[in-house]
Amino acid sequence: MTATADSLPDLVSLKVEIESHVAEVTLLGPSKGNAMGPDFWRELPIVFRALDADSRVRAIVLTGSGAHFSYGLDLPAMMPGWAPMLAGDALAGPRTDFLTEVRTLQASVSSIAETRKPVIAAVSGWCIGGGLDVISAADIRLASAEAKFSVREVRVAIVADLGSLQRLASIIGEGHLRELALTGKDIDAARAERIGLVNDVYPDQETLLAAARELAGEIAANPPLVVQGVKDVLATNTERQVAEGLRYVSAWNAAFLPSKDLGEAVRAFMERRAPEFKGE
Repeated sequence: MTATADSLPDLVSLKVEIESHVAEVTLLGPSKGNAMGPDFWRELPIVFRALDADSRVRAIVLTGSGAHFSYGLDLPAMMPGWAPMLAGDALAGPRTDFLTEVRTLQASVSSIAETRKPVIAAVSGWCIGGGLDVISAADIRLASAEAKFSVREVRVAIVADLGSLQRLASIIGEGHLRELALTGKDIDAARAERIGLVNDVYPDQETLLAAARELAGEIAANPPLVVQGVKDVLATNTERQVAEGLRYVSAWNAAFLPSKDLGEAVRAFMERRAPEFKGE
């Protein structure tokens, strides 16, 4: 039986607070910029399944601690465990292990979309890579004026595989998604609002959080089972396409992600220099 919020284990990467039928989930890191390491991926589904099961909770606000939502995947924390699976000479066994790993991370992000309670992402500062995967699984996104967004994976020789390529087309449109995913460029909050990535932009983080909490309160004031029904019905518009896309990209990356360019991207990241990609 799934635990409720009252019986959550001690959390390292997330903080959960509940007030007046609204749960607030805050990313804590512990890495710089709330980068997403092993603790985050383990704890995220535990938290969202608990909030889904908790009858007190009718809406959820998801935000980041400090100045940023998230720098995305914590590469230094994640890569050591992945190295044997991503070696250029990896055979079927290690590649199958990596396929399982990707699908586990996908399920972690999907726990946000699958919770019956509406989720509002409140984004300040950077929201990069895995951070964008996470907010794409939310129902509503809001931002502060200094927020910046990036589907960054292409710049580190990775095909984004945790949901942004599958979910964002129905949010921002195919053309905008292709531009962001193929360039890896950064966009500011003003453009994010223009293309529909976020619903509204607020002057600062404090105003943003107040607006997110107010919006969550408006949702929570409605009949809870009807609200859950609305979310369930809306999910039928995209859930099959998203599921098929996630399954395909996990298999694609298990087959093709290991490359010399990926190794170069990791080395360049660690050495704080521009990578030199050769298509190998």
